[in-house]
Amino acid sequence: MACDKAYSNGPCRAYLRRRGIRHTIPEKSDSRAARLRKGSRGGRPPGFDEERYRKRNTVERAINRLKHARAVATRYDKRGYVYLGTVTAAALVIWLRT
Repeated sequence: MACDKAYSNGPCRAYLRRRGIRHTIPEKSDSRAARLRKGSRGGRPPGFDEERYRKRNTVERAINRLKHARAVATRYDKRGYVYLGTVTAAALVIWLRT
């Protein structure tokens, strides 16, 4: 699971850790400063895989491009297979334009 900085607080990280979910969440700059100010009592920095976070950004941008198609963003289609066809058509349009 890759999240943005809004989910970098302790309770969110603890919840994911308790459930055994691997996560990549960047540390906020103010949290980092507070941890460093505490010195050895501040603990170690949370793990962060930069490459995995970059891939999250790529996927998020692709989903946003798909949502430019109004039928994909609003999900007018009631049946799953029809919606899948709509998403596929939108993906083809994006692919052909690039």
